[in-house]
Order: sequence, then structure tokens, then C-alpha cells
Amino acid sequence: MMTDDALPVDFSFVLASSVHDMKNSVGMLLQTIEELSASTSPDNYDQAKQLSVLGYEAARINGELIQLLALYRVQNQRMLVQLEECYIDDVIHDQLARNDILFRSRNILVDVDCSEDICWYVDSELLGGVVNNVLVNAARYCESHIKIAAWIECDELHLAVADDGRGYPEFMLASPNAARDSVSFSDGSTNLGLLFAREIANLHRRGDRHGRIALKNAGLLKGGQIEVILP
Repeated sequence: MMTDDALPVDFSFVLASSVHDMKNSVGMLLQTIEELSASTSPDNYDQAKQLSVLGYEAARINGELIQLLALYRVQNQRMLVQLEECYIDDVIHDQLARNDILFRSRNILVDVDCSEDICWYVDSELLGGVVNNVLVNAARYCESHIKIAAWIECDELHLAVADDGRGYPEFMLASPNAARDSVSFSDGSTNLGLLFAREIANLHRRGDRHGRIALKNAGLLKGGQIEVILP
């Protein structure tokens, strides 16, 4: 029973604190899975495949918890953006290495088209988080092929991730804000990753310009493509 002098509960703060605790627990689970994978005999293909599935699902949960915390901080203006000149090729390959087991276990070919000398002022941790989430999502929906490309156009950095899957639904392509409000109960998609990508891109600013994302189908490959555009 709440007394007259009891403080009201800030549910968003409670939720954020709970998410932080869950993230730590999932992190310990991921470490345990990695240790089990390292000790598994290469000849035990079935067990290795099961562990790779567990690792993928745990990593996906961990990524979504991190995104929730980041969005909470953005909403409460607590997100610090540290812009530094970074080699974009390094940002991409860091995330490819992070998901190497996932790609190999699913026989996914990943191509990279990014010049080694492309440098841009970005928050490499935040941009890396976006790239990681997009790669994990692409691995879930592609057939067997993912392509990452980065280039400079009109004094903006373009970083695109494309796959050979079925592509984005038409309603998401037609409305740039559809991902913010849509939830699919058929496949469990909340489109949290797109909201996260949009908010992180928006935090990258130069003068009166800010970053954005764009969705298309039949881009670099026949499936869906997300493009992060930063000033």
C-alpha cells in the first residue's frame, strides 16, 4: 500500500535497471557458450551446431538489450556521442569478426566493398553497434549472401548492408517512420533494430545536418538493403 509521502515509481528507470541486469546475465551466458564451443571437439558437428545456435540467440538478445539501454539514454538525453576520425573498413571488419561463427555455421558468404582509406568522423562504438545489429538481422533473413559497401557521396558517408532475402515489406518502404510503430506477431519482430539505427544515425551531426537511414529492395543484392547516411 502506497503512503501519502511515498515517491511515485519511475517505471522507465526500473525497466532500464532491469535490462542492465539482464544484459550482464546474458553476457555471462555468452562467455559460457564460448568456453563450451572452444572445448568441443571439431568432429562433434551436431554439438557445435547446437552451440552456434545458442550463441546466436544469446548474442541477439544481448544486442537488443543494449539497444534498449541506448534508446533509454537517448530519450533521457544521457547518450554521449564521441566523434573521432575512424577508418570505416576497420569498423566493418570488427563486426564481421564478431559474427564470424554465425556466418560460418549458416554458410553465409559476406562480401565487403569498402576502400581502406575511407575515414570519417563517427562514434565507432555506436556505429559498430548498428552494423552488428544489421548483420545479425541480415543473417536471419538472407538466403546465403550478404554484401557490405561504404562510399563517399555528396560529402556524406554511405554505409549499406544488403542481403539476398525476401526484402522489406512494402509498408516499411512507403513510410519512413513505419518501423517506429510496427510490431509483427507472426515472426516476433518489433523493428527495434531499425529504430536504434535511426536514432544513432540522427545523433551524428555536422552543422544543421544529421544522419539518417534509408531502406530499399533490390539494391546491391536482390533482397533488402539498409543504408546508413552520415554527414
